[in-house]
Amino acid sequence: MDDWNKKIIKEFRENNGQVGGQFAGAPLLLLHTVGARSGQPRLNPVMYQKLDHGYAVFASKAGAPSHPDWYHNLRAHPQVKAEIGTDTFNLVARVAAGDERERIWSAQKEAFPGFAEYEAKTDREIPVVVLEAAS
Repeated sequence: MDDWNKKIIKEFRENNGQVGGQFAGAPLLLLHTVGARSGQPRLNPVMYQKLDHGYAVFASKAGAPSHPDWYHNLRAHPQVKAEIGTDTFNLVARVAAGDERERIWSAQKEAFPGFAEYEAKTDREIPVVVLEAAS
């Protein structure tokens, strides 16, 4: 997975935020977190959804039974950065709940049906994380 992510990150940065392959044309950002236990910087490419007040990312881990590491990292350290295109933003992460989560999650599954497949593969509720401007 690490090599796969490194290739996507390299392609993203070399092409002003655009990548090919399975992510061609998909909204992709590079999420900078701090390791929950290690305190070390971490970087992960993730799909996002633009919101009126920020961005949403989805801790799907392709339907695996556990949350991705980056989710645990931002829960421990909610101050994050995101590279979108050629811009970098300082953001604060929070987990969406209730109607907000359902509205965002439903829109993501409609736009990208693979997320509905991830949901069907797991017993856990896939977290929807909202990234908003840091104040």
